[in-house]
Amino acid sequence: MIIDCAHYQNGRRRDDGPVALEEAAVRCLQGGFVWLGLFEPGDEEIAQVRATFGLHELAIEDAQNLHARPKIESYDRDVRLVILRTAHYDDAAEEVEFGQISVFLAPNFVITVRRGVASELRGARQRLEQRPELLAEGSVSALWAILDQVVDGYEPVVAGLEHDIDQIEATVFSGTAAPTERIYSLRGEATDFYRAVHPLLAVVTTVQRMTDAPQLQPYLRDVQDHLLLVNEEVVAQRDLLATVLQANMAVISVEQTQISLRQNSTIEQLTILATVFLPLTFVTGFFGQNFGWLVNHINTVTAFVIYGIGGLVLPLALLFLWLRVHRT
Repeated sequence: MIIDCAHYQNGRRRDDGPVALEEAAVRCLQGGFVWLGLFEPGDEEIAQVRATFGLHELAIEDAQNLHARPKIESYDRDVRLVILRTAHYDDAAEEVEFGQISVFLAPNFVITVRRGVASELRGARQRLEQRPELLAEGSVSALWAILDQVVDGYEPVVAGLEHDIDQIEATVFSGTAAPTERIYSLRGEATDFYRAVHPLLAVVTTVQRMTDAPQLQPYLRDVQDHLLLVNEEVVAQRDLLATVLQANMAVISVEQTQISLRQNSTIEQLTILATVFLPLTFVTGFFGQNFGWLVNHINTVTAFVIYGIGGLVLPLALLFLWLRVHRT
């Protein structure tokens, strides 16, 4: 779907509304450059764009596929394909949602193919249209505006990840175990985000080298500085999550040790009770037998005290002495 198509010349947009595709191809030969914005185009639409602007078939195929890493490729002498990864942080799901922007860059046109919800470029176009001195530098100014918006979109992702990591860190280092699955999940999100950020450094460096417009150089350096900061923060977050994971495993190990100690203490108490009642059970069982001698001779209080209570006290005394000797 075509979102917008405009012809820029001498730092200004020539038309208020979108320009037709065929008219845009003609305008490319009249000076300035055309910026065509597409969002998730179909095969028929992208084929029409290819035929109109003479794009290389491999470049079209590359733009149609989703890439894990940003890159810049040259398919023709004057046409370059720049692949960018956009990102948005879903705080509720604690997930980084990625999109992709494929930029066909030539001296007289810029074609952007966006995929995913996290790839809005309306703000970049409007901001560039308000800077005629930069817009007059040509099509590379559109690439700067796109890079600037993509990198600015990384900062909320860093902040979202930082907030969730701080929560987990506070939980773990307070001595309470955090869900290990949550830590693994966040580390995976941080790793995927790193794959989108780190390769973009090389892309921005290449864009700086190929740009002859002196007015754009400070702005490209500003983009690179912001990107370097984001890259450093993402690396620090990955390392911190690895440390938090190790600390969480240590907390879990301590908790399991405490549970084992409590279980051992309970088993020890039950063992002592069983040991105490074992001889008592034997004595009471012996005197509970219906032998004639037992029935006929234990019929007074004195006999009961001697044979009955004495038979219980004696094994308890022997058991106490045995436990005391073995403990010392």
